[in-house]
Amino acid sequence: MPAGHVYVRHVHAADGSDGVVLLADPRPNGAPSTSQRWWPPVMLDPSWVHDHHDEFDVYHLHFGFDAQSPRQLAELVTALRRYGKPLVQTVHDLRNPHQPDRRAHDAALDVLVPAADCLITLTAGAAAEIEARWGRTAHVLPHPLVVEEPRLSAPRSPRSEFVIGVHAKSLRPNMAPLPVIRTLAAITADLPDARLRVDVHTDTHDPAAPAHAPELVAELAELATTGAVDLRVHDYFDDDALWDYLGALDLSVLPYTFGTHSGWLEACYDLGTAVAVSDCGYYAEQRPCHLYRHGPEGLDARSLEAAVLQAHAHRPAPRADPSARAGERRALAAAHRVLYERCRA
Repeated sequence: MPAGHVYVRHVHAADGSDGVVLLADPRPNGAPSTSQRWWPPVMLDPSWVHDHHDEFDVYHLHFGFDAQSPRQLAELVTALRRYGKPLVQTVHDLRNPHQPDRRAHDAALDVLVPAADCLITLTAGAAAEIEARWGRTAHVLPHPLVVEEPRLSAPRSPRSEFVIGVHAKSLRPNMAPLPVIRTLAAITADLPDARLRVDVHTDTHDPAAPAHAPELVAELAELATTGAVDLRVHDYFDDDALWDYLGALDLSVLPYTFGTHSGWLEACYDLGTAVAVSDCGYYAEQRPCHLYRHGPEGLDARSLEAAVLQAHAHRPAPRADPSARAGERRALAAAHRVLYERCRA
């Protein structure tokens, strides 16, 4: 769980040939009947396990436990043990990108990782960290495709300019976009055929919204007025709009200061868009990308410039082969089925 997440869907066979059935995500309290929202996950409640334990064989946890306390997670583990249900945990985040203070996520992992009957993660670096922190061995299975057919095989539109994009979204805690945007604006001014596009969600402009960011809004407006950035303010993209956006970029610069793995990076790989990302986490072990240094101590502007120039010089960017992605998905489905069977045994 959650079954509605693209990662969870794509580590199982598209045609159901792996024999794995995902239970539908229960609708959270207060969500309308037409909503596809899966958060906060109802399945994290031990009472759900009590009421539905005869409907599943393996409990596979991926995302959504951000708001759960260690005590609540321990109660979930106890409920699963009570009914003899194995816990499989895919460790996507060793540092939660939504939490500025890492201690809450560390405490959650301190409950889940030792308790899991089987651990999975996406990269060898993350597996080594899991081994070092908890003495547990995690199976390394790569991130599956994010973009589906027919978009996965669609050709990129030809263009003469080099478009660099920064999407600040709603200013997630692991983002520090302004230093990155300032540096990119200076780089773009001296780079032939280059344009800097900056996207940000509408709620950053809303004084009543939790994501309101007046400093960001003011500086982006000034940069847009001078022509340094092509500023786009809008609500969340749906999938089709997001693929259009990523496909319109030659380089997506992720302004992260901490994190572990990235589905955004995988989507860019599917679409043939280069990625520049800070050297925190294990992004470089996922797919080809350009690294720069950006952490609590600040941004290393020279390393970002080097990443941009490298991406500019080595066009087109590597792109996923659709048949290889399909084969990878089949292999992932088979590997998950084997691990589920081991846990059941």
